[in-house]
Amino acid sequence: MAAVLRWRGSAAAVFAIALVLASALTVFMAPKAAHAAQLTQISNFGNNPGNLGMHLYVPDNVTANPAIVVGIHWCNGSATDAYNGWQYDELAEQYGYILILPNVTRDYKCFDVSSPASLSGTGSDSVSIKSMVDYVIANHGADRNRVFATGFSSGAMMTNVLLGVYPEVFKAGSAYAGVPFTCFATDNGSQWNSECSEGRIDRTPQQWGDAVRGANPGYSGPWPRMQLWHGTEDDALRYPNFQEEIDQWTNVNGTDQTADYTDTPEPNWTRTRYGGTGGQALVEANSLNGVNHFPPIREAETLRFFGLAAQQSGANAIVGADSNRCVDVPGSPAANGTQAHLWDCYGGVNQQLTRTSAGELRVGGKCLDAHGWGTANGTEVVVWDCSGGANQRWNVNANGTITNVHNGLCLDANGAGTANGTLIVLWTCSGSANQRWSLR
Repeated sequence: MAAVLRWRGSAAAVFAIALVLASALTVFMAPKAAHAAQLTQISNFGNNPGNLGMHLYVPDNVTANPAIVVGIHWCNGSATDAYNGWQYDELAEQYGYILILPNVTRDYKCFDVSSPASLSGTGSDSVSIKSMVDYVIANHGADRNRVFATGFSSGAMMTNVLLGVYPEVFKAGSAYAGVPFTCFATDNGSQWNSECSEGRIDRTPQQWGDAVRGANPGYSGPWPRMQLWHGTEDDALRYPNFQEEIDQWTNVNGTDQTADYTDTPEPNWTRTRYGGTGGQALVEANSLNGVNHFPPIREAETLRFFGLAAQQSGANAIVGADSNRCVDVPGSPAANGTQAHLWDCYGGVNQQLTRTSAGELRVGGKCLDAHGWGTANGTEVVVWDCSGGANQRWNVNANGTITNVHNGLCLDANGAGTANGTLIVLWTCSGSANQRWSLR
């Protein structure tokens, strides 16, 4: 939502924000794997009071009765920016769901998360996005019981709106740097609410929950589950909004605000779960210490929360005999070239590797890879787009070693390390404990 500040700030501030946004988007961008499926613009999809554009991605291997994921862009972004920057289309090829990418077409390129019409489902953007979902259900045989929404910034705010207005449609949401449903409400035609953006609206969980229930008289549930992501240093939609979102969705789902489960998947990442301890708890909140308004988008973690990337048959954690820690790909689905390392086992999709009949070890839509077709000791073990090459095929041996077909070297915890962050490399097989692994 940071880009919306151009309507309020000085030219210098606008320029600074634009630079930050441009920098963030370069982090999003990654080369796309080749697929026959293409992003397609859909016209005349139904009632469209927000005059939004609809872009649709139907994967080559779409499943029967597929799920729907609605991916909602940020202020001054677009559907094509989201398509190019996020990996939800690549993961659709793996998991078979259909991807909807709404697009703001008006000059003010933020979603309407403030007007009475949008917040009540009587007009504007919320109605337009609901029409897109109805179109896909009617025309592609999609499963109306598996519809999900996710977005960043303005898109995260709209995710909260969609779950607040249409709890009977959206089963879960994943909001990256957003605010609670109705926090941004205005009644004077303005689309900006400084009190909310600055984190100065502090309501009780009951009040926040009542906002959702009040928008849905007569509806008794089940209510949508919500996954939240927020950086502690967010200077656009400030960090207090994170707790207000937790308050809202825990109250809506009938649980208290005391976490049932807390862990630290990565050093600056604290995850709490409410109303359950598992991967599909009623509310999951991810606090990112030291991170600004641009949190990393963890697409695979979002899909895991939705239940679309739950552990597959044949998927295993690879656990070191010496460390009792898991082979882990940070940020999965990670960029090509991201090196695997050891980390505490916590069941994340970035620790679930699927063995294929071709001998690949797949994680987050990519393949474990001997980097650069290396043959020397110390060759990095990375993830890369699956190509079928021998450097992406592995033998899982009875003695606990895992060897690369291309070079015959063993999967190795570098330097016999056992700590979190120890890098995974390839090394001449020696039978040592740092080269022995179990699949669990």
